[in-house]
Amino acid sequence: MVEYLRRRTEDFMAVATPGAGKTTFALRLAAELLVDGTVEAVTVVAPTEHLKTQWATAAARVGIQLDSAFRNADIHSSSDFHGAVVTYAQVGMAPHVHRRRTMTRRTMVILDEIHHAGDSRSWGDGVRAAFEPAVRRLMLTGTPFRSDDNPIPFVTYERGDGGLQRSRSDSVYGYSDALRDGVVRPVIFLAYSGETRWRTSAGDELAARLGEPMTQDLVAQAWRTALDPAGDWMPQVLRAADARLQVLRAGGMSDAGGLVIASDQQAARSYAKLIERVTGEKAVVVLSDDAGASARIATFAASTDRWMVAVRMVSEGVDIPRLAVGVYATSASTPLYFAQAIGRFVRARRPGETATVFLPSVPHLLGLASEMEAERDHILGKAKRDEEDLLVERAQRTEDASGELEKRFEALSATAELDQVIFDGASFGTGAQAGTPEEEEYLGLPGLLTADQVSLLLNKRQAEQLAAQRRSRADAPAQTVPAQPAGPRTAGEKRIALRRQLNALVNAHHHRSGLPHGKIHAELRRLCGGPPSAQATIEQLEERIATVQTL
Repeated sequence: MVEYLRRRTEDFMAVATPGAGKTTFALRLAAELLVDGTVEAVTVVAPTEHLKTQWATAAARVGIQLDSAFRNADIHSSSDFHGAVVTYAQVGMAPHVHRRRTMTRRTMVILDEIHHAGDSRSWGDGVRAAFEPAVRRLMLTGTPFRSDDNPIPFVTYERGDGGLQRSRSDSVYGYSDALRDGVVRPVIFLAYSGETRWRTSAGDELAARLGEPMTQDLVAQAWRTALDPAGDWMPQVLRAADARLQVLRAGGMSDAGGLVIASDQQAARSYAKLIERVTGEKAVVVLSDDAGASARIATFAASTDRWMVAVRMVSEGVDIPRLAVGVYATSASTPLYFAQAIGRFVRARRPGETATVFLPSVPHLLGLASEMEAERDHILGKAKRDEEDLLVERAQRTEDASGELEKRFEALSATAELDQVIFDGASFGTGAQAGTPEEEEYLGLPGLLTADQVSLLLNKRQAEQLAAQRRSRADAPAQTVPAQPAGPRTAGEKRIALRRQLNALVNAHHHRSGLPHGKIHAELRRLCGGPPSAQATIEQLEERIATVQTL
């Protein structure tokens, strides 16, 4: 805010992690500019209809009256209001209406989640045409990047390495900053693997273990099979997620709520039925095209109900601070969507609250979970999508698949087991079957912990798990079969052992240097290359182990 008031420039872009208080910041500035006469009116542009109501309510609390019911046909707002809240789609349909309103009074425009202005060319052109005459434009976003080359209106781009244009922000407050200040919760990711079986269009039955190295097509099909409501993977994960929710409620977050993010409406309704079967309580279902969706979100936010199931309605900007457990049951996994979805769980209300997100053990998702603290910009002209982006596109296409396509794929079965725990860029645990004491050890982590306490406890849990495995092997009766060579026998076991060794070395370096675990892992990736440790190869893990020993 000090930086904004010092500059007093027409355009200002503030990038802040979800939960950091962008709405409060924007409304405080609007109040300042209204009082000192810099502006006479305020227009807020939001991505969705639900957020229009949310903005108007927040503004009213600080004495700014915004018309959330304004329609393009109204031409002007009533004199009862300081301005209006509209959507990007609304502006794109009639930019001349909003340009006229902007020119009538000196106007401050707040562009919430400004990256949405690039969703379509007409939206971007409309926003530029409508608000070019504004006295002040404040751009807000928690995710200042897009997966395409559509330029974002009023955002400054600077040419950098390789001649590529990169978006420039005037103020940045990232997740790592907010975590350090206690503004957001630490997020613990529980990644679940398991055996999946499906039938192809040719009638062949295929089986694969979720999370194991395989072709991108097989990853997408195994992922889709795991999310099938008729299989065992989802019921087992939902049962674990509800157990985690109960621990949080008993441990200091008595109103903690859970959210399942589904790929489509049919899956959402099926997951709601599963939740009722598993927990004995009905889940609130929120579908974006339902007339009462906004009211249901508001009712859930103010209640103590345990579970909500949604498709995209709760993916961005919706404020339900009590959400503390999430199940990422969708194939939508661009960095933008993932960041927005996880942002629903990070808003802190009191010191020590943690969030837990359950997700499929898919390499692409594991990478995104490991890079929670990464700061990204919007880059124009970058190389087109790589192989993983194509996987994402194929997986997302199944959401709107035709009946003919659906017949070519048949999910047969899927089971779930805890594969690893991801926190602060590091991977913990050696795997655990669903419903076992080993899994319960991780599900039972206290709900009120600082980020450092989470790391300490996860290291302790992992050490106890390994010690128990060693005792079990030592107590086993002698076998008459030939002795097996010592050490891990499969690639999966070897990766687990190497991840464990790397985490121990990083933890030791953390205590020597005081650097956060995430920064140490990031430095190893910079020096050695490759993805986060959760999805690194055996060779990459071995190289990082050798490197951290020299730091």
